[in-house]
Amino acid sequence: MKKPLAGALLAAALLGASAAPAVAAPGPAAPAAVDLAGTVALSNCSGSVVRAPSASADDPALVLSNGHCLETGFPAPGEVLVDQPSSRSFTLLDGAGNGVGTLRAAKLAYGTMTDTDVSLYQLGESYAEIESAYGIEALELDAARPSEGAAITVASGYWKRTYNCSVDGFAHQLKEGSWTWKDSVRYTDACDTIGGTSGSPVIDDATGKVVAVNNTGNESGGRCTDNNPCEVDENGEVTVREGINYGQQTYTLVPCIGPGSEIDLGRPRTPCSGRRRPGRSGG
Repeated sequence: MKKPLAGALLAAALLGASAAPAVAAPGPAAPAAVDLAGTVALSNCSGSVVRAPSASADDPALVLSNGHCLETGFPAPGEVLVDQPSSRSFTLLDGAGNGVGTLRAAKLAYGTMTDTDVSLYQLGESYAEIESAYGIEALELDAARPSEGAAITVASGYWKRTYNCSVDGFAHQLKEGSWTWKDSVRYTDACDTIGGTSGSPVIDDATGKVVAVNNTGNESGGRCTDNNPCEVDENGEVTVREGINYGQQTYTLVPCIGPGSEIDLGRPRTPCSGRRRPGRSGG
């Protein structure tokens, strides 16, 4: 049994022992390897149960995926969907990729393919209820921008597998067909993601926090076409990177998530923007 430092010095003096050598303080624990816990499988994509840093355990849980994974189809350029009816179901996975339960949306809280490619579904269950029922904690959204060179994991609930690589850099604009996304994360080529990985959380290996949502890649070398995004820099120069894949940063979502997991586009310094679509039924 280890003794407090004062007690150890007193014992050494009473026994006539020389002073004990200094013991180095333990360093920080190594981060746990990223697994599939908290990811979900959609009918056509991947996703994850996520929480804002300020979320309460009793807040309704949120599921993060892509705007292009919506059951109602692709949002039009310039369009943002907020508070749309949805009863979509999600298969919740544990660390090994086993399905442990089914979660169901209460509504689509937010969805767009303008500037980013993201969807947030609000569930009927709270974070506390999910953890109590399944022993699974939500993944936390990082409030900070990811760093170039950071080791990352793309965790696909659809395929029940992970991809490991690093942040290679950032695309000022990423153009694909009719859509344009800003400040996209470019992966090193080890993250050779495929169809079905859309919506996967991109997790910083050092922190375990979500820094992006996986969404696209250049499949065949095409220039700015569907399934072949191109990068456009500040000067309008276009670069095509065949075989390279991308994600959309998620730190910009954090200011948009208010109390009760409600999306509030009017909050101060909120970067989420766009035109709302009138309400309609979800699938």
